[in-house]
Amino acid sequence: MRYQQLMRGSESHLVAETDGAYYDLTAAKPELEGFRDLARSASVADASIDALAADVLDDAPEIDAGDVASDRDLPVVPEEVWAAGVTYQISEQARQAESDTPDMYVDVYDAERPEVFFKATPSRTVGPNEDVGVRADSEWNVPEPELGIVLYRGDVVGYTIGNDVSSRDIEGENPLYLPQAKVYDRCCSIGPCIVSTGDIPDPHDLSMSMSVTRDGVEIYADETSTIEMVRTCEELADYYTRHNAIPELAVLLTGTSIVPDEGFDLTAGDVVSIDIEGIGTLTNGVRTV
Repeated sequence: MRYQQLMRGSESHLVAETDGAYYDLTAAKPELEGFRDLARSASVADASIDALAADVLDDAPEIDAGDVASDRDLPVVPEEVWAAGVTYQISEQARQAESDTPDMYVDVYDAERPEVFFKATPSRTVGPNEDVGVRADSEWNVPEPELGIVLYRGDVVGYTIGNDVSSRDIEGENPLYLPQAKVYDRCCSIGPCIVSTGDIPDPHDLSMSMSVTRDGVEIYADETSTIEMVRTCEELADYYTRHNAIPELAVLLTGTSIVPDEGFDLTAGDVVSIDIEGIGTLTNGVRTV
């Protein structure tokens, strides 16, 4: 199933999508206000999130698809968003090109230990149709489309789409500036939904594409597949959770292989659309922060 969060007036509602229809789980079970409640209940019952949701569907009212599109919010509010880097060959090449110390990226690409870093807090994360941010003190900002792993108490329960917006000139100036290049206001978006692991049996073979429009004109487009990843989702999740006090709910982005050319700079007013097979399309505007 796919799970989305809607703002209906001042109230948050968890919606499940199955067979092209949308069902308001919160209307049937007020205790299920969000995805966290569903994941927590499934954990207590030692059941899958889909099995728990299926028990509620018969009593859940159906919602019009147009209302879902207009009321859509962050599908989940994770305490932490982390990310992985240099998981695709092209991202290794791009990080080398921007950096004054390129050899370190070759070492990470070939190493046993992956690069896993903190990305965002809830206050820095936006949802579908909200604006992501680009830093006013950066002259080379890029979107980074990524498959996101949704973890409940360290276990993978679903997948989403993430945009790991980055300031490549700040990171390239010195690797120690990575936190400033990655973590700032509106630096991350996730959505439009969470797809359960039951609906994506193999996350390592999904087509992915991204387009950027400016003043209504497409200025960038590219596509790839997660089959190009040199790390598995399980491996990245394992390194994220090792010796780490992980939160109840987290999202781990898995890296990008769609890297705009050096002359491309994301600008306020642009619109970024990221599509991943089986999940959907995450669309965000852009503003300067």
